[in-house]
Amino acid sequence: MPKRILIGTVTSDKTDKTVTVKVERKVKHPLYGKIIRRSKKYHAHDENNEFAMGDTVRIEETKPISKTKTWKVVDRVIAGGTQAVEADLEVEAAGN
Repeated sequence: MPKRILIGTVTSDKTDKTVTVKVERKVKHPLYGKIIRRSKKYHAHDENNEFAMGDTVRIEETKPISKTKTWKVVDRVIAGGTQAVEADLEVEAAGN
């Protein structure tokens, strides 16, 4: 049986060797037909603590690692988190 692979966003990396990944999917409401978002959080194994909050990662189903962990992080799809914006101080000073 093939292993399931999901893509989600890391919402917590506080625990050791574990990240919490939020996976969102879109489903059609059975009566009204509106597309709505459903989300679920999974605990995934991160051996080297290399993934941070905001990263979009791919997780793969594995045998149970602990009571709540049955997924492991395969790789990073997009690096997220806070990005530093570089200010161009020379141009601002020359404009005055």
